[in-house]
Amino acid sequence: MSILIAKDLKKYYGEGDTLVKALDGVSLCVERGEFVSIIGTSGSGKSTLLHMIGGLDTPTSGSVIIDDKDISTLTGDALCIFRRRKIGFVFQSFNLVPSISVYDNIVLPIQLDGKKEDKAFIENVVETLGLTEKLSTLPTKLSGGQQQRVAIARALASKPAIILADEPTGNLDSKTSQDVLGLIKTTSKKYNQTIVMITHNDEIAQLADRIIRIEDGRIVKGNE
Repeated sequence: MSILIAKDLKKYYGEGDTLVKALDGVSLCVERGEFVSIIGTSGSGKSTLLHMIGGLDTPTSGSVIIDDKDISTLTGDALCIFRRRKIGFVFQSFNLVPSISVYDNIVLPIQLDGKKEDKAFIENVVETLGLTEKLSTLPTKLSGGQQQRVAIARALASKPAIILADEPTGNLDSKTSQDVLGLIKTTSKKYNQTIVMITHNDEIAQLADRIIRIEDGRIVKGNE
């Protein structure tokens, strides 16, 4: 069953001689529980594609369907609520709140939604990610790798339809990167969690179930 369907996505900037086609007719499907890497060089359109999928930007044309909902029909608060409930984000900059504990960072999106966290599930996620002893710690007291583990736990905690990871090891050293990527793959399998990760690194991309390569705003390989 497809959890994500993107249809003929286009994102154009400018016009005439200054027209830039950041995305030029991208279509793709991702199945529930699949771990997909989208790989491309800087300027290939991979980040633009992730922003369209995540509802962080609006395409010039085309549609994005997540969990049977066309997010192009959503605006304002409705889109924010959908993102919070259905999409987990893992950024290379971690995006943790420095003034609250690790645990409070993990459950923050759930609390913002006015819902009660599934404590047993979160405890399991925390244990899987090796954060049990760090729950009362402030993020500023953690290493980069530990902060990214917290970001992954936060993304998983609300049981989203899909997790979007934007160069999740971009600010980590090679050893820590391998550890974090291993955990992403582990959590994908353990929780049947759909993950779409963008990267410019072929070695990192190989960890995924499927690799989609994008060049000049078009998919050139892997969308079978």
